[in-house]
Amino acid sequence: MIDRLLIHPYDLPLRRPWESARGGFERRRGLVLQVWADGLRGFGDCAPLPAAGTEDLEQATQALADIQASSLRGAKPETLLEQVGAALSSAPAARFALECALLDLISQGARTSLRHLLRADAKDRVPVNVMAGTLSSLTPAAIALHYERGFRVLKIKVGQEAPRTELTRLEGLTPHVPPDMGLRLDANGAWDLKDAERMLGALARLPIESLEEPLRDPTSVRLARLQSGVPFPLARDESLRALPPDTDPASLGVRRLVLKPAAIGGLGRTLDLARTAMAAGLEVVVTSLVETAAGLWPTAQLAAATGSSVPHGLATSDWLAQDLGMAPTPRDGFIHLPLTAGSGFIPNA
Repeated sequence: MIDRLLIHPYDLPLRRPWESARGGFERRRGLVLQVWADGLRGFGDCAPLPAAGTEDLEQATQALADIQASSLRGAKPETLLEQVGAALSSAPAARFALECALLDLISQGARTSLRHLLRADAKDRVPVNVMAGTLSSLTPAAIALHYERGFRVLKIKVGQEAPRTELTRLEGLTPHVPPDMGLRLDANGAWDLKDAERMLGALARLPIESLEEPLRDPTSVRLARLQSGVPFPLARDESLRALPPDTDPASLGVRRLVLKPAAIGGLGRTLDLARTAMAAGLEVVVTSLVETAAGLWPTAQLAAATGSSVPHGLATSDWLAQDLGMAPTPRDGFIHLPLTAGSGFIPNA
């Protein structure tokens, strides 16, 4: 039975600014949740990012305070998990945090890992890309370093300079990209259709692994037109939130979906969407919102439960100069998950 819910705010510096075509930030602010039940603690991380489709921090704080003020004492974690959806329907980051804490508790009680609670045959490691930052900051030396660390997919933020300038930069970097490494570009909706067509025509001859959100005003028809002209997958990410929940993934005009559990509203919703998309023949990538270790551990557990072999966007812990606990650290391009019960998160003293 649940004994109490504790909410702790945090404000952590980044090692370097996080930048994209939709804006950036230099500190990560959020709330870490502790839910106590039967002598166990479950943790969740509420790190809103409105640019990615979540509520803001003030809204998330109020939503969780309302849950905290309700009569939780004596309720079963499983019961509260069923009630979370309606109570936090307009606060996806808060919903994600509470669900992570409850599933952490439930999996500990069942003496199994969170991923095996979600899927019995989940794997014990997940492939990940490295987040290299903006194209303008990327150097040949950085490419070589990431390759030596075992990463084979390099994610780069584009759409911050004129398309011609960025194309010139990419062409200059291409000779330094090893044959078995691909560049995962994220435009964050920076281009109009004409610019996107010009860029994709040139990108088709470069070592591009995929391109996320190329269009400022995406439609399935426009994206399908662009997708038909390139050999690599186009991906939807932020634009998913504007679509009806029952949209057929096969009708989205792309070959890949990028799923952020904190923007979608929880592990369960994200897993359902991943299964539907993969059944329709789409690739799936699970990505963090630069959460703390309290959010990154359950997100990595979820990625393992999807069964997707495409490198996921979870190697983000080194962007934080400080953290709330030991984060999952990639080794040879993979995050290796523990066999212990729960999400794997252990807070600092």
